[in-house]
Amino acid sequence: MWSSQVTRLVIDLDALFKGRLCCFPKDPLGDVEAWGESVDKVLGCKAGQIAFREFLKSEYSEENILFWLACEEYKKIKTAPEMISSANRIYSEFVDSEAPRQINIDCGTRENITKNISQPTLTSFDTAQKLIYSLMARDCYPRFLKSDIYQGLLRRNDSR
Repeated sequence: MWSSQVTRLVIDLDALFKGRLCCFPKDPLGDVEAWGESVDKVLGCKAGQIAFREFLKSEYSEENILFWLACEEYKKIKTAPEMISSANRIYSEFVDSEAPRQINIDCGTRENITKNISQPTLTSFDTAQKLIYSLMARDCYPRFLKSDIYQGLLRRNDSR
């Protein structure tokens, strides 16, 4: 069964990216080899984010990249009403003890966010985001590099 899953993953790599990256002027998968340099290279590239997210989904830890990406968008907010709305959405989706995609952070960080969520700032989630980044960089990223998803993308790139 495992080999059929691997085969399906490799075959479906094009389908994975179909329609998601059509606005890129160059081949978005041309940077696949660079993703092996650092987690920042993966997270700094839309195609890398998609591939890493698919990998994390297969490991039942997709909430990590979703939270990290939500925090990146949150930092770009310009208005207070939008900040409050977005902070509450991030909190209820990822931080709250009943969150459907609860991230794995220490109780002190969770308590600090909970205590301050009524008056959010652009740095409200910074500590949690750093913890999740560290978790992804230390634990998930090395496994991603060995994964069938990444290895399949490398082979696909080499065969061009």
